Amino acid sequence: MRTLGNIIWFMAAGFWSWLSWITTGLLLCITVIGIPFGIQCFKIANFGLFPFGKVITPSNRVSSFLWNIIWILLFGWELFMIHIITAFFLCITIIGIPFANQSFKLAMLCLFPFGVTIKKL
Repeated sequence: MRTLGNIIWFMAAGFWSWLSWITTGLLLCITVIGIPFGIQCFKIANFGLFPFGKVITPSNRVSSFLWNIIWILLFGWELFMIHIITAFFLCITIIGIPFANQSFKLAMLCLFPFGVTIKKL
């Protein structure tokens, strides 16, 4: 089932999500200050390409918390809102609910990308 979900996700939204995250990551990596943020964009892009069958586990490190606060203030809240609105519209239909769940995962990853590990099931 996860393969079918990933194929549908890739065709509907995954490729465009991946492309936008990779582009943002490359733009952030142009400057030395933006490199840590660009690396997190690459992490989110890889998750957003095929999210079914992956689990996100957060970290409790203080350094991750500080980086996440900076991320939320600069980039995170806008990206979070985009994924939440997308998830809301996906929840309108029964077929869209599993995809909305993945969009909620992306939204949480948009808020707190530092210190997060993504594992395959």
